[in-house]
Amino acid sequence: MLNDKQSLALTGLMVGGIFVFGILDVLDNFVVLTLLTIIFFTVVINMFYSKYKSEDSTQEQNNSK
Repeated sequence: MLNDKQSLALTGLMVGGIFVFGILDVLDNFVVLTLLTIIFFTVVINMFYSKYKSEDSTQEQNNSK
């Protein structure tokens, strides 16, 4: 899904967004909250997906031996 650099960039974008929108006092805006939530869930789902994918490929390598 996403590689490490893309996940790190999305995390930085989310943190920067929380900081900037918090300073501007617009974190209550529905659009801002929706975008930040989508970025957060994308990073979290990617962590679980990559962990599952690596475990699956490790099992396939062990079964082929």
